[in-house]
Amino acid sequence: MATNNGSGKTRHKLHVKKGDTVQVIAGKDKGKVGKVTTVLPSEGKVVVEGVNVQTKHVKPQGEQAGEIVRREAPIPSCKVMLYSEKKKQASRVGIQITEAGNKVRVLKKTGEIIDK
Repeated sequence: MATNNGSGKTRHKLHVKKGDTVQVIAGKDKGKVGKVTTVLPSEGKVVVEGVNVQTKHVKPQGEQAGEIVRREAPIPSCKVMLYSEKKKQASRVGIQITEAGNKVRVLKKTGEIIDK
């Protein structure tokens, strides 16, 4: 679901947060597992370590030598699913309310609670 925050930019509601372990479910990196390093809600994208690695050739400038830089580029958040380290399985996300009244994210296949 996308919401408008008044500044004209659309902000997407994402099912993943920074630090989550996810598995890529589509594209050239399908099947890879990694941690989310950055979340971009205005674009609906996430950056996952070791996924969608791109190479950039940087020209030398002044005394700085030229180099080849490898970095992860953002991918759409709909292309990743949360991943259970214990069961080695990707799953959809549900929301449960604990006895204390807190909302927590839960993996639907395994029942594992993600938020502590």
